[in-house]
Amino acid sequence: MRPVLFILTFCVLVLSCKSQQQASLPINKNSNTLLWEVSGKGLTQRSYLFGTFHLMCRGDIVFSEALKTAVLNSKLLYMELDMDDPAVMMGGLAMLQMKDGKKIRDLYSEAEYKKISSFFKDSLGTPIDFLESVKPYFLIALMYPKLLPCKTVSGVEEELLKLAKTQKKEVRGLETMAFQSAVFDSIPYQQQAKELLKSIDSMGAYRHYFDTMVQVYKNQQLSRMQQLFNNDAFGLEDYQDILLDKRNANWVVQLKTIMKQQPVFVAVGAGHLVGDKGLIALLKKEGYTVKPVKND
Repeated sequence: MRPVLFILTFCVLVLSCKSQQQASLPINKNSNTLLWEVSGKGLTQRSYLFGTFHLMCRGDIVFSEALKTAVLNSKLLYMELDMDDPAVMMGGLAMLQMKDGKKIRDLYSEAEYKKISSFFKDSLGTPIDFLESVKPYFLIALMYPKLLPCKTVSGVEEELLKLAKTQKKEVRGLETMAFQSAVFDSIPYQQQAKELLKSIDSMGAYRHYFDTMVQVYKNQQLSRMQQLFNNDAFGLEDYQDILLDKRNANWVVQLKTIMKQQPVFVAVGAGHLVGDKGLIALLKKEGYTVKPVKND
């Protein structure tokens, strides 16, 4: 997985999931799927929504024939970021840094900093000295590969890029790297630092939560996904508006124009699909027909 894009996109997904406290969107348990068809409201051709997961064992990522056909029938592939653009990846390097010269050691007591330093050295094999200027939430994302029971990891987006290249599809982004970085700058670094320390202290609980999330995703159980996203144990509900709600609303504004021009395949974190402020509900409120597509 491309490192900078992985850190940004995966971190956005994980933190969005943790912050989601919105009411549930009723989803028929018999139509569990990550693939949804969008039609109606004057659209001449169908577009598609697909929920992704930013980090999994590569062997667990398998695309159905229905999904491959949906991509084939679409003119463009839209993701949260244009992950096919080298400039996006290069620009992301600067986005990882905290503003105003802030350092990780500035956010902790001496004892807390020592604990974090030891964890990164002993568990991740990376001296914290090399990461002193990195935003704490991005450091949280570096921990998640340790939660997977495999050595070869990838992301659904990464595998979709390969499919898009095979089908000669152009890839575009709904957001810029600068925007996603600004999302994290809007959350106080001190709060981010607390979450990083909490993650280290709660690795066992996080491993169980992450394990469950992966299984639910693989089973395409959107109704169960909503329940997991409503978990309030992570203390980020105050940031739901910037992590989820506003971004979903902005995407719908874009999609209303994009889908009218050509059929598109939209692949974003699965957490953005569910809830009464998720993409499925918002598009339905706009008058579109959004139907589940069998994705076995």
